[in-house]
Amino acid sequence: MTEYRRPRTPGATWFFTVNLAERRGNTRLVAHVDALRRSFALVRSRHPFHIEAIVILPDHLHCLWRLPDGDADNATRWGLIKAGFSRAIPRNERINASRLSRGERGIWQRRFWEHQIRDETDYAAHVDYIHYNPVKHGHADTAAEWPYSSFHAFVAKGLYPLDWASRPGTPFVRE
Repeated sequence: MTEYRRPRTPGATWFFTVNLAERRGNTRLVAHVDALRRSFALVRSRHPFHIEAIVILPDHLHCLWRLPDGDADNATRWGLIKAGFSRAIPRNERINASRLSRGERGIWQRRFWEHQIRDETDYAAHVDYIHYNPVKHGHADTAAEWPYSSFHAFVAKGLYPLDWASRPGTPFVRE
């Protein structure tokens, strides 16, 4: 498999977008959210990282995580999370010839998108983006309505009001 050139900064905080291979296919992340959570937990137990914020949507997820000091290996963690999830769910996805020839499932896009967080303003903007995403995509009228999000933990800590992002098309702007 191709080795992609990715930035490597030990102990950094990263924003990720990870997509299903077929965004309109049979597999839905929210239908298998417990398997996804178990996969994350298993990988975190063996390759620690801290999830700062996360949202799981039907066809993709966004998350912000911080790696331990001295560790820069995001790719291994994502490979293990995807593989663990893939093994845990039934085989009902379409598999193209390329994946079939490699013995791969057809669940995930092979790559993921990452962005290294630069500063506190960048961090806050990406946390807002994560929590607003279900509203942006029309899955909920408010961030609070979407159950597969760290938004609720942020509300419990007093970092967001419960009615944040309550009007579609009007995301909250930090002052």
